[in-house]
Amino acid sequence: MNLASLPRVIVEPLVRAALAEDLGLAGDITSAAVIPEEHRSTVVMAARQPGVVAGLDAAELAFQLVDPAITLRRHLPDGAAVEPGSVIATIEGPSRGLLTAERTALNFLGHLSGIASVTAGIVAAIRNTRASVVCTRKTTPGLRALEKWAVRAGGGMNHRFALHDAVLIKDNHVAIAGSVAEAIQRAKAGVGHMIKIEVEVDTLEQLREAMGEGVDAVLLDNMTPDQLREAVGIVAGRAITEASGRVTPATAPAIAASGVDLISVGWLTHSAPVLDIGLDFLDAASERATPLPRVAQAF
Repeated sequence: MNLASLPRVIVEPLVRAALAEDLGLAGDITSAAVIPEEHRSTVVMAARQPGVVAGLDAAELAFQLVDPAITLRRHLPDGAAVEPGSVIATIEGPSRGLLTAERTALNFLGHLSGIASVTAGIVAAIRNTRASVVCTRKTTPGLRALEKWAVRAGGGMNHRFALHDAVLIKDNHVAIAGSVAEAIQRAKAGVGHMIKIEVEVDTLEQLREAMGEGVDAVLLDNMTPDQLREAVGIVAGRAITEASGRVTPATAPAIAASGVDLISVGWLTHSAPVLDIGLDFLDAASERATPLPRVAQAF
């Protein structure tokens, strides 16, 4: 998978904020007290369960920002499938910095790899259909760019990034406007020609109303596979069709078989479990590392 890296200008502030949260005013007082400044180690980041890797840029930045002397060598790229024991990266450098950055690096890597992994599961379930999996705005505040990146690493696609880059008329907009048609007309009058317009519909009647006004995409919410199949026939290629609601790896194949273009899944970003990834010291590294001196007195 060929994934363009997220710009550092986006990733670095997030990693800096996470490190600042962990370090506070005094830094890593445990590592400073226990580990000599000159001590060096080599460690590996390894998967402890099967999944898909995502978030290496953030993990690497965590180590580099703590100590520029730390180097991370990637053995697998974002988007790579892993099994228990798969070595993702080797990291070398001052031991204090390694342990100080460890949790922040693994928090990013585990969380984003978890999103990539569940996305890959849905993608695999609908592999033989025309449908693509997309994420939503149901993301962790502040981490949307990274989480949507992780969806792409898992083989999915991104929906709109925020409120400003596309019009999505939801049921509450329709309720206030008075009708689907009125909401669409207001949207067309209020945005420029470069902005796409999508409308959410709950019934086939609303869908027919939306198609009468002309939209770029329709969000078919909580419809059965039979309803979705009929909806695709009504649209007849005049707009992008997107299904949402109660999507799981078990239900996705039937939804995709209806002929929709997209399946949106909110829980990819709001409820994906963390992929278990650990930081392990190499036996050889322990032999090469500077031994810890005995502590003469307790503090």
